[in-house]
Amino acid sequence: MLSAVTLLDDPADPDAIDRLADTLSALVSGVAGGLVGDAIIVVPREAPGVETVAEATGAVLVIHDGGAPFAAGAAHARRDWILCLEAGDVPAEGWIRTLDRFVGMAKPDIGIGRLHRAAPLRTRLLARIEGVVGARGVRAGDVVRKEDLLGRSGRSGRLRIRTLNGRIDRS
Repeated sequence: MLSAVTLLDDPADPDAIDRLADTLSALVSGVAGGLVGDAIIVVPREAPGVETVAEATGAVLVIHDGGAPFAAGAAHARRDWILCLEAGDVPAEGWIRTLDRFVGMAKPDIGIGRLHRAAPLRTRLLARIEGVVGARGVRAGDVVRKEDLLGRSGRSGRLRIRTLNGRIDRS
């Protein structure tokens, strides 16, 4: 089981609540499938609309003041694995089976499971390099152990990445 941490970087954007709702509604099938145990929404400042959505969905709302937003959300997570998402991310069909298999079978040396997502060329090139040398941090579409995200695992440096067959679409 995992916790889903969703970053909403600009709650003042007129489409922000709709994007957040798209992501949270996509997670419902993960809850029903027994994969997603809790949800955390991370925002940079208070936003009444986001508070309403969090309350209505049972998600925890975390206000972070800079730094690593996914780590701020993970600090409130109840599960050992964290699915990192941005508002508007919608996992594609088959994501539950893919993540369940990864979480259940991940070897201790693998720190991040990475779902495919559309990205600019520069980001895709960086991802290829990280696939070889490891990643220093996580990004949306990653599944990572909570202890690695919070720096409690005792690992120093980069985390090994395993590319997963699943995909993240944008709403």
